[in-house]
Amino acid sequence: MPLRDRIDAAVTRAISAARVDPAPRQLADALGYATTPGGARIRPTILLSVAGACGDDRPAVSDAAAAALELIHCASLVHDDLPCFDDADMRRGKRSVHRAYSEPLAVLTGDSLIVLAFEVLARAAVTDPARGAQLVLSLARRTGMPNGICAGQGWESEPQVDLAAYHRSKTGALFIAATEMGAISAGHDPEAWHDLGALIGEAFQVADDLRDALMDQDTLGKPAGQDAAHNRPNAVQALGVEGATKRLTDILAGAIASIPSCPGEADLARMVRMQAAQLVPSVPAGSRA
Repeated sequence: MPLRDRIDAAVTRAISAARVDPAPRQLADALGYATTPGGARIRPTILLSVAGACGDDRPAVSDAAAAALELIHCASLVHDDLPCFDDADMRRGKRSVHRAYSEPLAVLTGDSLIVLAFEVLARAAVTDPARGAQLVLSLARRTGMPNGICAGQGWESEPQVDLAAYHRSKTGALFIAATEMGAISAGHDPEAWHDLGALIGEAFQVADDLRDALMDQDTLGKPAGQDAAHNRPNAVQALGVEGATKRLTDILAGAIASIPSCPGEADLARMVRMQAAQLVPSVPAGSRA
């Protein structure tokens, strides 16, 4: 089964389990709205690719890990779009959850997706308790404080921002979770896979900074120019368009070089190159400031 189909099926199973009656109808609907369509599903794709490179001997466990990671990512998007943060009207080409359902329901949707992610992992732990416990710990560390996406959001409220720490938490954390959890799902040491996730996350953040600066809302499927509007630290501000583009290329080369030796190393390198090609935004003429 193609990885995208595995991911979509796993996410659908998780959401369906949370929508059984009796349940508040609007909140149940919002859970599905927040997770479909699923965007690129890049984080769970990386997770399953790493699991595959390591043997993927427990596909039910790796599918659960992929679903849990995607649910956390979707929850973060719902919360990021709230008026207290980005106040975004659009996400993935449609109205953001708080615009479609209300601000209180958006808060509850994000919260419910976070809890559901850990429920999915808890259920998978029945199959393999040791791997299940490691997966919970890895995802928790990359979701909360001090090194998770909550910490990344928290940096935006600080008077002085450590740009590297900010990017590592806000964007890099879930990519580190992807590579670590993929290895854990297949019974491998997650520590060896940390650097690959960190580098992919850094590349994704620089690419996102470039897209935010160079593209419009219709192309992005979400508001553009948000870094400048909210005075957020970003790679384009720090390095310029040309410097950020060069930095992105260098990071991606480092990511491929960091792949640990494993049975599926060559296939994984091809996957990273393919994802990299999708990350690099085209730079309009005259924008290399």
